[in-house]
Amino acid sequence: MTTVPDEPPTLPTVSGVDPAHPLTSIRRSIPRDWDEQVDLFAIVKLDSGGFVRGWNLGAERIKGYTEDEILGSHFSRFYREEARRRGIPDQLLAAAQRDGHVEDTGWRVRSDGSEFWARVTISAIRSDQGQVLGFVKIVRDLTSEKQAADERAALQRTFAHDLLSPVTALRGYLDLLADDLPPDHRLLRLAGEASDHIVAMAQALMADVESTSERGRRRATFDLIARGAVALVLPGDLGRVRFGTMDAVPVRADVLGLRRAIANVLENAAKYSDDVIELDAFETDEGAAVRVRDHGRGIHPDDLASITHEGERGRFAVATDGGRGIGLSSVHRIVSEHGGTVRIQSAPGEGTTVTVTIPRADEEPDAGDSVL
Repeated sequence: MTTVPDEPPTLPTVSGVDPAHPLTSIRRSIPRDWDEQVDLFAIVKLDSGGFVRGWNLGAERIKGYTEDEILGSHFSRFYREEARRRGIPDQLLAAAQRDGHVEDTGWRVRSDGSEFWARVTISAIRSDQGQVLGFVKIVRDLTSEKQAADERAALQRTFAHDLLSPVTALRGYLDLLADDLPPDHRLLRLAGEASDHIVAMAQALMADVESTSERGRRRATFDLIARGAVALVLPGDLGRVRFGTMDAVPVRADVLGLRRAIANVLENAAKYSDDVIELDAFETDEGAAVRVRDHGRGIHPDDLASITHEGERGRFAVATDGGRGIGLSSVHRIVSEHGGTVRIQSAPGEGTTVTVTIPRADEEPDAGDSVL
């Protein structure tokens, strides 16, 4: 998620940085050993070109490089080859420079070539005149959490599969009974409805697993994913949505999960506005984008930075709205898993615009991909 903070964040320094470097001027009042004592997070100082100028103990522990080994290297060194080829590191710096800070979740590479699952925040550091002096990159290693989530997903997938087997057999028995009973038999109808419900539950479990699994990704076009979200949220009220630019930009995505993310945005737009909702799909320098614009209640300016946090509903929310403040946090999570960003612009009483952007797919399909 990319947001614009009111003021650029300041962070403690690390030793071993050139005193003449411009980042030094913003850190003189901070004890020099603060971030050396922080080993849960990697704190990496970058100059304006993305080259490493500072390195704390947490960065050494998580990434495996000593400060002497890494100082002067470009931070793209921490990314997979595919991400470097797609220009992801430079795109993240550009987003942080433009919007103040950017968040990203994905695989990173240690000094020994092993990979870890990381949540990364890159914040731009500016002079009093607004010039970008450099960046502060904070990294949290979430590999163990991801492994636990993958294990839960595997268990859920197994449970859903095993649940379908006896229900399939039950449906077969019901079909045999239907040959001997009237077609409108009450008990037969109730048993059929119950078995249908169990099948739907198992399929929902399976879909939920696939929506969080990178193995479930395939090629699609973002416009069709967005149209699918409209059909999901407003199946009988398609006139509520006004389609603008709908370019068929290819992506490689978890189609079910991404459709659910766009659907969450549409649900909010439909809930908090009564007018037409505008939908566009198009290509930007960052990749494929879908934009949803409503003309409703809007979001308070002070809530924009936190509105995607789980449980956060904003100060304009009222009890009769319903919901638990998890829709936008789910959007943020799904889009982050795709290496994308969510940008929210809003004015009270004028409406809200949410733009979801994820990387564009390569022109040639990967082996095993299907084209939607």
